Amino acid sequence: MITRRTLILTFATSTFFAGTLALSALAAPKQSDAIAMLDTDNDGTVDLAEAKKAASAVFDKLEKDNDGTLDKRELARRFSAKELAAADPDHDGTLSKEEYLAAVEQRFHAADPDNDGKLDAKELNSKAGRSLLRLLK
Repeated sequence: MITRRTLILTFATSTFFAGTLALSALAAPKQSDAIAMLDTDNDGTVDLAEAKKAASAVFDKLEKDNDGTLDKRELARRFSAKELAAADPDHDGTLSKEEYLAAVEQRFHAADPDNDGKLDAKELNSKAGRSLLRLLK
């Protein structure tokens, strides 16, 4: 005969495990989300063309004053002052779309240590990969 205590313990245990599974699903690495968002050919990886396409769209979205460049304010949290200076070859304090895409390409190659031209979830989860993702979101 099943006692009230057994029913309560069974319910509590199953609720705990269901909650744990739900939380683990929510806490799953966002790199799979990044791949899904960037991987237009659905091969499970992100290549340079896909990264540049996403970066171009991000540039257009951030470029609100229609001057063709992104300034420090428009680039908020994507570049440190040092990174902006390194990505700005003409030292005008802004990045044109070409300069922004060149920075994306540089970060892409830094995140691709095996030089296969594609980034998988592991590579996107690296420090260099996360740095690239800041420019693509």
